[in-house]
Amino acid sequence: MSWKNGGGETTEIAISPAGAGLDDFDWRVSTARVASDGPFSRFPGIERTLAVLEGAGLHLSIDGRAPILLTSGTEPFAFAGDAHVEAALVGGEIIDLNVMTRRRRLSHRLNLIEIAGSAKLEATGAETLLYCAEGEMLVQTLAGLAVLGRSDALLSSSKGAWHLQAEARAVAYSVEFFAVSSAK
Repeated sequence: MSWKNGGGETTEIAISPAGAGLDDFDWRVSTARVASDGPFSRFPGIERTLAVLEGAGLHLSIDGRAPILLTSGTEPFAFAGDAHVEAALVGGEIIDLNVMTRRRRLSHRLNLIEIAGSAKLEATGAETLLYCAEGEMLVQTLAGLAVLGRSDALLSSSKGAWHLQAEARAVAYSVEFFAVSSAK
C-alpha cells in the first residue's frame, strides 16, 4: 500500500484489529522500501519504533535535533509518530521494519535477536510477533511449533519461553504488545 504521505510503499505484516486502516489501528507492523531522502509520514497519537533490515542505513533528524544513524547493526529506535522526522539515506535505498502502537491504548517493545544455534525469547506481552529478517529458524511456543524463513512472521498470545533454533545464523525481531493501564 502507499505511504500515508504518498512518498513510497509499505508492506503490512500484521495489524490489529484485523481489517483496520491507518487511522484506526491499535498496532501495526510493516516493512518499507525507502529509496530517497525526505520526510516521514506523521501519525498523531502513535508511538513508532524503526529498525533497518537491509542497506547501508539512514540518518533520522527528529524535530530538528542532530541526526541519529540507524543501520542493520544498530538497535531499533523509538520516536513519537507526531514528530517531524526527516530521513537521509547513507548509501542508497534501505528496507526498514516499522512498529506502531496507538499511544493511549498500547505500548510495544521491539528487540533484535541474532541466533546461531539456540536462543530463548521470554514472551511477556499480551501478543508477541516474531519476524524473521534473515535465515531460517524453528520456533517452539506453548501453542506449538513453527518454521520461519526470511520475511515470515509468527503472531501469538502464547506467553512464557519461546525456544528458537537456527542451524546457521539467523536474524529476527520480536515485537511485544502491552496494554496501557489507565491509572486513576
